[in-house]
Amino acid sequence: MALGSLVKTLQNIMRNDAGVNGDAQRIEQMTWLFFLKIYDAKEQEWEFYDDSYESVIPDELRWHSWAHDRKDGKALTGAELLDFVNNRLFPTLSGLELGPDAPLRQAVVKAAFTDANNYMKDGILLRQVVNEIDQAVDFTEYRERHAFGEIYETILKDLQSAGNAGEFYTPRAVTDFMAEMLAPKLGETVADFACGTGGFLTSALKLLAPQVKTPADKDTYSQSIYGIEKKQLPYLLCVTNMLLHDIDSPQVYHDNSLDSDIREYRHKKGGQFNVVLMNPPYGGSEKATIQGNFPTALRSSETADLFLALILYRLKKGGRAAVIIPDGFLFGQDSAKVEIKRRLLEDFNLHTVVRMPQSVFAPYTSITTNILFFDNTGKSDGVWFYRMDMPEGYKHFSKTKPMRGEHFDHVREWWVNRKEIELPDGPKAKRYTIDELVAGGFNFDLCGYPHEEEVILPPDELIRNYRAERAKLDAAIDEKLAKICEILGIEVEDEG
Repeated sequence: MALGSLVKTLQNIMRNDAGVNGDAQRIEQMTWLFFLKIYDAKEQEWEFYDDSYESVIPDELRWHSWAHDRKDGKALTGAELLDFVNNRLFPTLSGLELGPDAPLRQAVVKAAFTDANNYMKDGILLRQVVNEIDQAVDFTEYRERHAFGEIYETILKDLQSAGNAGEFYTPRAVTDFMAEMLAPKLGETVADFACGTGGFLTSALKLLAPQVKTPADKDTYSQSIYGIEKKQLPYLLCVTNMLLHDIDSPQVYHDNSLDSDIREYRHKKGGQFNVVLMNPPYGGSEKATIQGNFPTALRSSETADLFLALILYRLKKGGRAAVIIPDGFLFGQDSAKVEIKRRLLEDFNLHTVVRMPQSVFAPYTSITTNILFFDNTGKSDGVWFYRMDMPEGYKHFSKTKPMRGEHFDHVREWWVNRKEIELPDGPKAKRYTIDELVAGGFNFDLCGYPHEEEVILPPDELIRNYRAERAKLDAAIDEKLAKICEILGIEVEDEG
């Protein structure tokens, strides 16, 4: 079977199963099966090079023992297969007893099956899915393992349009551009504290892989990435992704990055990183106890703000970061946003803000986003803002017309030869001094889009955009009132 049609074939089989409801569940079902097959192939490789290797998975639960159909009529199927998966495979793998010093390549098995689900209720259909996966790719073959990237991209694109699950996927063109601008070097550590399916980590690995020249370099490469993901499905996708990229012991953890006191990272071994690439969750909220992990001035109910504050504490001296952030952060005037922006200018070197066009994350959301580029090398001496317009011939991006790598070519050209660009409708690229940004009340809503296409949005998206626009207007009003009060000598208490 052609690799490109495998995902569609699996989805068609699962549509006949009453237990699987929607694309997100179909993707999760495929993912734990792919993980087991890929992990089995990696174990065969580890056993070949290490005679003392012992699998953490009981032999009868390894993929080759139960999933491979030898065409002798003995392959598990129907009710027997369902009983095996539900009452032996899942309970055993999710309940593996591992010590605190267990190797990461063992720990990921337990983490992968903690909170995972088998949604299928028809054991005959499940056998069909297992057979299709087993026969599709030989993951012990290097070429076939890397050819699987085609299937993986199909899964991720499907995930993007699978309801709320799309929040975990950042278009590959965006992750590649951000990684390229930070240019990680072998020996540096690259982190994503809400890593989703691992898009940023794989973009970094693509740049690090050509730098591997010796066996020692390979060891360094395998220790170069670090990720944390709170949700089960993207975590499992990310771990599988890392195994495909020859990261045998992925430092990827199923956890909440915000669930620790961030002040401790500056003194904790391994707590800081050379490179941070992120698209933090935004629009969500964390429980009140999470905010206690942050200094008072940085406490916020907005998850994106908390992740930005986290980066400020986990970026090594001399390190560099690229972070996607919604428009609301740029013009936001609540105390936490202002404090983060102040620190980005005074304690860090915020040097570039790339304003991306609307619909980059369609169909998941149409909220306009931006990329902040900063490093931990001292205070900023000015910030460049660059407006990235829609490509010629595009009104908006979509699943059939996604953002592509070449759409960043104009940004790349401008990046290496920066100059201000003034258009009839306002500045497209402009450098602002720190004094100008401070005098503007830390309003970073600069070089924006003067005209927007009218788009009919679903009600929840419409309400979200109205709220964002209202916040923007409130910020402008507060700024004017503050200036009036300053002229009149009136002190106004900060309501943030």
